[in-house]
Amino acid sequence: MRELEHFKDHHREANIFTARVIITFLIVLCMLGILITRYYSLQVVNHENYATQSDKNRVLVQTIHPKRGLILDTNGQLLADNRPSYTVSLTPENVSDLEITIELIRELIDVSDDDVATFRKALKSGRRPYQAVPLRYRLNETEIARIAVNEYRLPGVEVEAQLVRSYPQPFLFAHTVGYVGKINDREWQKFTEEEQERYKGLQTIGKIGLEKYYEDELFGETGFQHVEINARMRVLRTLEREPPVPGKDLHLHIDQRLQETALEAMNGRRGAVVAIDVKTGGILTMLSTPTYDTNLFVTGISHRDYNALTGSLDLPLFDRTIQGSYPPASTIKPALGLAGLDSKSISIEHRIFDPGYYKLENDERLYRDWKRTGHGWVNLHKAIVQSSDTFFYDMAYRTGIDNLHEYGKLFGLGDYTDIDIPNERKGLWPSRQWKQNTRGLPWFPGDTLNVGIGQGDALATPLQLAVMTSTLANRGVRHQPHLVKMLGDQPIEPNVVSITTNISDRHWDAIHKAMYDVVHAANGTGRRIGQNIAYKMAGKTGTAQVVGIKQGEKYDSEALKERHRDHALFVGFAPFDDPQIAVAVIVENGEAGSSAAAPVARKLFDAHLLGEYTSLAPGKSARAIVDNGVHR
Repeated sequence: MRELEHFKDHHREANIFTARVIITFLIVLCMLGILITRYYSLQVVNHENYATQSDKNRVLVQTIHPKRGLILDTNGQLLADNRPSYTVSLTPENVSDLEITIELIRELIDVSDDDVATFRKALKSGRRPYQAVPLRYRLNETEIARIAVNEYRLPGVEVEAQLVRSYPQPFLFAHTVGYVGKINDREWQKFTEEEQERYKGLQTIGKIGLEKYYEDELFGETGFQHVEINARMRVLRTLEREPPVPGKDLHLHIDQRLQETALEAMNGRRGAVVAIDVKTGGILTMLSTPTYDTNLFVTGISHRDYNALTGSLDLPLFDRTIQGSYPPASTIKPALGLAGLDSKSISIEHRIFDPGYYKLENDERLYRDWKRTGHGWVNLHKAIVQSSDTFFYDMAYRTGIDNLHEYGKLFGLGDYTDIDIPNERKGLWPSRQWKQNTRGLPWFPGDTLNVGIGQGDALATPLQLAVMTSTLANRGVRHQPHLVKMLGDQPIEPNVVSITTNISDRHWDAIHKAMYDVVHAANGTGRRIGQNIAYKMAGKTGTAQVVGIKQGEKYDSEALKERHRDHALFVGFAPFDDPQIAVAVIVENGEAGSSAAAPVARKLFDAHLLGEYTSLAPGKSARAIVDNGVHR
């Protein structure tokens, strides 16, 4: 034993022990250094980053959508409103099985396949995490109660009140005010990143009419709030809030009473009515018939309702006021007569003999007058009052298409009016260059004759005809038509597009007097509406051909299908001495402007000038036209 102790090296063992202690200490020290370094990184260097990530686990950013601006008529009547509606919504992150939950809801309340399809689309569109997605709108009290009673079976499902767009008079302003509708995939993909952020969680956007044109102003500015939530996603408190800015209200020139008068006067017929304030260009009435219920589109229209609208031969979705391109017919004769006078192609005293037709030299074709026996000796005044086609054939030939085209542009023919609603068509005011470019053909003298009576290739929208008539009433001052009178608290100033100053007062007087006698003279084509009238007015009737009539044949209304009969037109302004309102009316297939279109204009003049408004008769509304497809 002593020998073993003799061989022990205590000094070496002490060194080994010391080395091991030092190594262990260094390892511990290194580990402690790493721990301190990591702690420093977490608590000092990356403190804000990890604090933010931590907050995201308990702090949720919620978008607060602004209240959409209202739309009101000139008297403050609501045309577009926001009304509370109870909606059942699902938060997918809180739903264990989405399909089963949807089926449970469908057992409790009526949820259509269209509702489910819309819900699925909304899930795929941009939304924030834990943001509820609406499944069905407009729940009644019974449906709300059923959901509430079964709440324990429906985690992640809630009933909430939302503001939904509502149109108190949907049929009256379907095309003008327009509507909001579901944001579709095509629209969403066209959004910029900023727009996608703006519309996250929002289901609707302006689709047509004023709702689309003024979308940015009506929408307002989105707000947000940071809320603290618990593990069950229940909101505990609001940490920060940036309130939204409500959209601006639109105050229109349109008078709802005048719009009702126009709809009643149209009596279920297809067509359009436009009335414009001569002094400002403000639109007083803008009606396209037949019309439809815009409320159907707000929360998603059903396939059945949509197919009924798109499948109707009467085309209720088509806005005839700005998209309907019609031959202006005789309504443009006053403007073209002014062109003849100012270009010195004719004089006020110039006259020709009208045998009932016009014939070009070395041409066998006879260009017929509407009156087969003719009007005898005719000057410009008589030609407008009695609407002699033969005189205007001759005048157009003398004036030439180049002059006619230039003068037509002064009245806004063939060009956009730039009214403040989208999808306007520009019509067509033909020229040599236009025909060469579009058809590769030269211009022929016969083309000029057709343009001279507002037929052939000439096309105009009812809005353009109203602007033309207003420009005639203003003696060459043309305003840009506009619907909005005030945007928020900011008035919209009238905009003068052009002023024609080189036409003599004598020529203006001649045209105005002829238009006056159209209504007030015993032989005027519009004399029916001039009877028992309490004010003086000026006007011009028109009848636009829909289908061609062969040379030598007579127009036979009974032999034609109803939709192939002539269109009836009328334009006019009043009072004659101090024009305030200009009106353009077209009644599709109404045949005679004097009997079909002119009485509609007379009712509008009486309403605006005398206060003789007419309300819709009970049970007699545009709804019947849409639902039943009736044309009267």
